[in-house]
Amino acid sequence: IAGTRISLYVGGLAVLIALGLGATSGVVAGFYGGWVDDVTMRAMDILMSLPALVLAIAITSVLGPSLTNVMVAIGIVYAPTFARVARGPTLAVVRLPYVEAARAVGAANVTIVLRHVVPNVAAPLLVQTTVSLSTAILTEAALSFLGLGTQPPTASWGLMLSAARQYMLI
Repeated sequence: IAGTRISLYVGGLAVLIALGLGATSGVVAGFYGGWVDDVTMRAMDILMSLPALVLAIAITSVLGPSLTNVMVAIGIVYAPTFARVARGPTLAVVRLPYVEAARAVGAANVTIVLRHVVPNVAAPLLVQTTVSLSTAILTEAALSFLGLGTQPPTASWGLMLSAARQYMLI
C-alpha cells in the first residue's frame, strides 16, 4: 500500500506530461498541416519506432535516476501516442464549416484552436489518458525495479519487488 502512492503519483504526472507534449504537437501538426505536420509526425514516428521501455531506460540513464527524471522519460515516451490521437480529430475538425466561418470572420488561429479544435479533440485524449495511466505505472515500476526510478528509502512497487527478489529463491 505504501508503494501505491508513489507509483500513482509518478504515473499520473508522467501521463500529464505526455498529454501536454503530445496533444500540443498533434493539434499544431493537424491544424497547420504541410511541412509542420510532416516534420512533427516523422519525429513522433521515430519515437514510436523504439520500444517504450528501452527508450525510457535510455532517457533515464542519460538524465540520472530520480523520480522527476522518470516522470519526464515516461512523458516523452508516451507523447507520440497522444500526438497521433490529437492529430486525427484535428484534421477532421479543421475542415468543418464552423472553423471556415471563424476564419472568414477573421478569428486568430489561437482562438480557433482553443474554441473549436480543442473541445472536439478532448474526448479521444481523455480516453487515451486513462489507457496510458496503467502502462505508465508499469513502466515506472520496471524502471524502479532496474534501479533507474525511485530511489531508497522511498517506497515504490518496482523498488519493493527489487528488494524482495532475494527472497524468491528461498
